Amino acid sequence: MPTVAVKLYSVFFKLVLKHRLQSLLQSPTVKTEADPFGITCRADESAAPANPSFSAADGVATKDIHIDPLSSLSVRIFLPSPELTASAPAQRQAQKGEAYQGYLPSINGVGRQSKGGSRKLPLIVQFHGGGFVMGSNISSANDFFCRRIAKACDAMVVAVGYRLAPESRYPAAFDDGVKVLQWLGKQSNLASIASAKGVAGGGGAEGRIVNGTDPFGTATVEPWLAAHADPSRCVLLGVSCGANVANHVACRAVESGKQFEPVKVVAQVLMYPFFIGSVPTHSELRLGNSYFYDKAMSVLSWKLFLPDKEFDLDHPAANPLVPGQGPPLKCMPPTLTVVAEHDWMRDRAIAYSEELRKVNVDAPVLDYKDAVHEFASLDMLLRTPQAQACAEDIAIWVKKYISIRGHEFSY
Repeated sequence: MPTVAVKLYSVFFKLVLKHRLQSLLQSPTVKTEADPFGITCRADESAAPANPSFSAADGVATKDIHIDPLSSLSVRIFLPSPELTASAPAQRQAQKGEAYQGYLPSINGVGRQSKGGSRKLPLIVQFHGGGFVMGSNISSANDFFCRRIAKACDAMVVAVGYRLAPESRYPAAFDDGVKVLQWLGKQSNLASIASAKGVAGGGGAEGRIVNGTDPFGTATVEPWLAAHADPSRCVLLGVSCGANVANHVACRAVESGKQFEPVKVVAQVLMYPFFIGSVPTHSELRLGNSYFYDKAMSVLSWKLFLPDKEFDLDHPAANPLVPGQGPPLKCMPPTLTVVAEHDWMRDRAIAYSEELRKVNVDAPVLDYKDAVHEFASLDMLLRTPQAQACAEDIAIWVKKYISIRGHEFSY
């Protein structure tokens, strides 16, 4: 069973959450048209500032980028381990436990470690939780979680700040997830052009993109992605409602064929996905009033997220296994599902994995005993041994699909 501290914190958490959800439900924004610009972070939530220097604590640097001028969509990039790219003095500085102060890689990779330039890292595109109405990619808890995943998987993490409801309702969050993959593909193509210009120009400033923009200033290259991202090894990772977004983006990636090239989704991780349905499952009947996110408050979140005319617990965004809808796509990427013993959503997540396995998708389930919803990503629980073990378990599974040996396991 969860500890007494977890039980007490859960009671306090649910009281605050219920008040916030009801306030949002009664807010005038619910009765007006959705704001296309929207918001990605609420003022009353703690945020961790971005720091482009490598942290002495974990060796991860971060940077925030607003990627869509027509909305508030943004990303936070997590780049691990200064040893991958830092100069010799910077490496010695890191070894002494001092922070490496600042980093701007060469876009065409001139002067870096390997013959082909900087070592390329796989991409993990992460979608935070919060019932579509709270949370953010820059929150203190999400920042800590993404740093842990970046280190454990030895990968660059791109945490998505999608638009929140009720200011931006369905399908805003899902569309934002797709836009991020499109942006990553565009970034890779721009980086390839920059690299080609660098080779043609002999590596001089006049022959390559300088400071991330072309000579006409019409396109911007993000230097961290250009130097280190390998879009052909892309993993989607979603937490709670973020798992719904990740699963939708994976479906779009499969259905679209080459739309996102050179980005290739090789796997996805669904952590306690925020699924629901009109017919209650055994876990919903038994654990409907369980810890942190109970069923009643989750229904409120869906009311805030889905447009009034589309509100239905069997909406495709809420229930991927609607009766009569058919099995999941046969070519879905390998899918790891994380569930918790004391989470009322667990049965639907397990059932979804079973349906994926029926169409020969690698879809294992990690079931954690004495665990609650968001046990590996909630602020209070992040430093527990169970949360650390979960990150390590995810890394073990993910690494077989982001291997540089040719993705022999990918779909």
